[in-house]
Amino acid sequence: MELFDQLRGILGIAVLVGIAWAISENRCAHPGWRWILGALAVQGLLAVVILRVPAVWAAVGLVNNAVSAIEAATLKGSAYMFGYLGGAELPFALKEGAQPPLVIAFQILPLVIVFSALSALLWHWGVLRWAVNGLGFLLRRSLGVSGVVGLSGGASVFLGVVEAPLVTRAWFARVSRSELFQIMALTMATISGAILVLYATTLKATVPDAVGHMIAASLISLPAALLIARLMVPAGADDTATEVDKEDPGLRYEGSIDAIVKGTMDGMQLFLAVIAVIIVVFALVALVDGMLAALPLIDGSPLTLKRMLGWGLAPFMWLLGVPWGEAQAAGGLMGTKAVLNEYVAYLELAALPAGTFGPRSLLIVTYALCGVANLASVGLLVSTIGTLCPERRAEAAGLGMKSWVAGNLASAMTAAWIGLVTW
Repeated sequence: MELFDQLRGILGIAVLVGIAWAISENRCAHPGWRWILGALAVQGLLAVVILRVPAVWAAVGLVNNAVSAIEAATLKGSAYMFGYLGGAELPFALKEGAQPPLVIAFQILPLVIVFSALSALLWHWGVLRWAVNGLGFLLRRSLGVSGVVGLSGGASVFLGVVEAPLVTRAWFARVSRSELFQIMALTMATISGAILVLYATTLKATVPDAVGHMIAASLISLPAALLIARLMVPAGADDTATEVDKEDPGLRYEGSIDAIVKGTMDGMQLFLAVIAVIIVVFALVALVDGMLAALPLIDGSPLTLKRMLGWGLAPFMWLLGVPWGEAQAAGGLMGTKAVLNEYVAYLELAALPAGTFGPRSLLIVTYALCGVANLASVGLLVSTIGTLCPERRAEAAGLGMKSWVAGNLASAMTAAWIGLVTW
């Protein structure tokens, strides 16, 4: 690999920072070069420590083992409920060379329900709350963000688009516009624990140690999201930091059983939502591709939405470190993630022929897709904040598409760092 190919991510990071600054609400009020370089240094340090320090990666691998145990346990429940469609023994003999059926809705998606229940239980017991507060403390000490923003950052790694704002809802009426946007960008640039397990399980045959890479992606994306957010919506001269002056965890349960039941119900809603989104997205893409098929062939093949997205975003993925020969396929996946849904993009990534991406490019793409910044999430996040704090509904709506841009830029920046530390 040529040196420029290895270090091209540096150019990509500079371009991403430049884009965030160029579309800033106030380009003269950026947080200062010292803070910007410090935020970049934190991202690089996290990437090196997590991926290149054997002891740390081994510790992350323990989480991979825990997820495998949860997956095996979940398969027991789905097999009991759905029979061979859920993973139970087949009641018939397969043809020679045939593979057992993999039904995503019955064998993979039930993980969302189980992990949602476990997350609620761990929150009630204080384990997850301790982790959220600890991660928020590290963000405050390393990047100097306010207490509320730090708490939101910790919550966004473990909780989803709807649950994470509940942790900071007591302060929504008082946070500044800049802080509100930082909270929204953090949510968009990361994935929740339940979704993490789902995505990692989908990619386990394609990306080795997928769970560890998903965890690393969310952690590295925290300082990236804060950097992009503070460039796009800088703090005003009269803004004051909003600190956590009282304990209001937002999520409350009456007991362990109540936590399991409510967590299960929340997981069931997410389970159904994922199924509905996948059905609609695949249907819409098929409709668009059907209309595009009426156009003349290009290079002997019909025009498709994926090809168009690939052409448009290929230079973007090249800047992140993907070789040009693989950039079009990577651009198509990135477009699917940003416009449609990241899980659909991961499903497409898992279905690609072997050899489409080299090992390094595969990691870059995996990290670039790891975030919930899609158009559906914009509506969900804005409606959640508007419901929790009606007086900020219009402001959150105005920042919605900006948070979509920030989330995608932050995930891309994380991917560029992965390309730099992987060789």
